[in-house]
Amino acid sequence: MKAKLDLYRIFVEVAERKSLSKAKEHLFMSQPAISQALKQLEESLNQRLFHRESRGVELTTEGKVLYQYVKDALHLIDQGEKQLDAYQQLEAGELSIGVGDTVSKYYLLPFLQAFHERYPNVHFKIVNGTTLELLPLVKSGEVDFAVCNLPVTDPVIETKPCLEVRDVFVCGEKYHDNFSQPISIETLLTYPIISLEKKSNSRRFVENYLISKGFEYTPTFEIGSYDLLVEFAKINVGIAAVVRPFSDEAINRGEVYEVPLLEPLPTRHIGLCLKNNVPPSQAARTFMEMMNDDLKI
Repeated sequence: MKAKLDLYRIFVEVAERKSLSKAKEHLFMSQPAISQALKQLEESLNQRLFHRESRGVELTTEGKVLYQYVKDALHLIDQGEKQLDAYQQLEAGELSIGVGDTVSKYYLLPFLQAFHERYPNVHFKIVNGTTLELLPLVKSGEVDFAVCNLPVTDPVIETKPCLEVRDVFVCGEKYHDNFSQPISIETLLTYPIISLEKKSNSRRFVENYLISKGFEYTPTFEIGSYDLLVEFAKINVGIAAVVRPFSDEAINRGEVYEVPLLEPLPTRHIGLCLKNNVPPSQAARTFMEMMNDDLKI
């Protein structure tokens, strides 16, 4: 662009008012300053843009051609700025979140509902996947952030713990009487185990912990759906590895029973995963602040 944007704004204002004296009232500039700006624009373009007359100014043929383009361009810029302002005020925009089905159902849904009620014009894009599947999307920017099973160890990813969870084992009526007293992990693993697939971060956490204790973790049933873990335990085909509080409802209703362990598994967290050193969008920042505020209550 040969001339500065401000010069084009002055040009359009004068062209529409057909008078420097009238234009100065809208530009909040002195008439000599406007005259100097127009001279600078004409010199930079090497074209005469106005005929100076006693009654005011009129566009030359070249000026009329330029005016149509500049007017449209400035209108587009103004619209772009208004759209950005709408994004900033969350009157528009998009929020893209990566999350697994289980975390979405048992943790994220209330936040989604509250955010949507407060900012109904922000469009949601929810991308489902395991933690391992979602992390590349965070890195590439395809999602603003992901809500994942921690821990996540990746130098490109920043994590923020949100919800403390505990991995436990549950059983149905058939095995309930066997566990009136806490048992060892070694005893637990003599029973058929129902677990999520290996690609699940929850499964990997349990497996890695047990391996660190010297045990081999070879589930009898590997399942892709978290909700089916409880259902399989209820029909007494084995002992299911589940997460509290996600399975609290089934446990509290007496549909399944937590197996007491002499050495319970350590707690971990559900948390936010963001790309390091990349500032989040206004929508993403506001959503994460809403989640943090809930934790402080």
